Amino acid sequence: MSPRSTPPPPPRPLPPEPPELSKFPEPPEPPKSPEAAKPRSAPGTGPRTALILTAVTLLISALIGPAVAGTGTARYADPVNAQIGFSTVNALGQNGTTGGAGGPTVTAATTAQFLDYIARPGPYVIQVTGRITLPTGSSDGMHNVTSDKTIIGVGANAALVGGGLNIGLPVSDSVTSPPANAVHNIIIRNIAFSGATDDMINVQMFSHHVWIDHNDFSNGDDGAVDIKRGSDYVTVSWNRFHDHDKTLLLSHDEDAGPQDIGRLRVTYHHNFFDASDQRHPRVRFANVVHVYNNYYRDNSYGIASTYDAGVLVENNYFYSVNNPGRVEFSGDLGRLVERGNILVDCNHAIETRGTVTEPRTYYSYSADPASAVPTIVPAGAGVGKI
Repeated sequence: MSPRSTPPPPPRPLPPEPPELSKFPEPPEPPKSPEAAKPRSAPGTGPRTALILTAVTLLISALIGPAVAGTGTARYADPVNAQIGFSTVNALGQNGTTGGAGGPTVTAATTAQFLDYIARPGPYVIQVTGRITLPTGSSDGMHNVTSDKTIIGVGANAALVGGGLNIGLPVSDSVTSPPANAVHNIIIRNIAFSGATDDMINVQMFSHHVWIDHNDFSNGDDGAVDIKRGSDYVTVSWNRFHDHDKTLLLSHDEDAGPQDIGRLRVTYHHNFFDASDQRHPRVRFANVVHVYNNYYRDNSYGIASTYDAGVLVENNYFYSVNNPGRVEFSGDLGRLVERGNILVDCNHAIETRGTVTEPRTYYSYSADPASAVPTIVPAGAGVGKI
């Protein structure tokens, strides 16, 4: 066991990267300010001293950004409520993910109301209040969500229990390209999911442009968030996962290549894997997967890249994780590139192999320094934070 205890250098903007990456050089140290280069005189209290202090303050703000409210931790990354990642990309006839914007806003306080609204055609913003139980019925508790929906909890107590949400058409192995009626443009935020008899959220059959943000996932029988069968352009951000085993599956099977190769572009950022066990995520075939600024605490393993999947693991913090990142796992090897991560009390290093397409080819983002992740992520992830 060889933990890394030395923190990285102070946060600074990352340099531009080429489209294909196999090795990532450390960014240069930020230049010293003009004032720092001059000989220092005795401290004073006059106008010149005040001007210097103001200049230094502005320089620090430019380099590291404002402090996060309530945390005292400096960060320069994108705002906590911003949509970032693959769900923002203009592709497949959908310019980013807008959910139910432009449609009516309705409130669901009962099971019947909720199931009615998520099944309606057209855009809807569905506000969930209180605790709603999803019946098992003949679907093992999985309930279909139609395109152009925002499902958002009100306050900190909105919950869906006993079942899960299915985003996608019925399964068919014979379909190997996106159908015209693929489910798309879904936003799910600020909901506590628990006790599902199957998955809590399942994205399948070429569904695209999905944003899953600021939710809480626990105690499901199968996956927390599974993304599979050719789905594409998804962001999973600022969620808390706890008291759960199989957390994030990306591609469901070794024979899924005809549907999955060249697709499954997913961003996972600022999630809190709070003693959840495995699959954070477990990846097959995916074209480009970006895993950044997540906090891993007390997990059996973090990320597994297999079947030639391409995964960039960036600026995450791993604490007490047996295997933070793997390419020798099960089946064919994947590709994994890592940069800027911190490992503490981990039994193995992050395994790396091959090259990965730079996510900035698709979208812009700003990563927090890994040293700030244990403070930033628990403070911002989960329900009641938006």
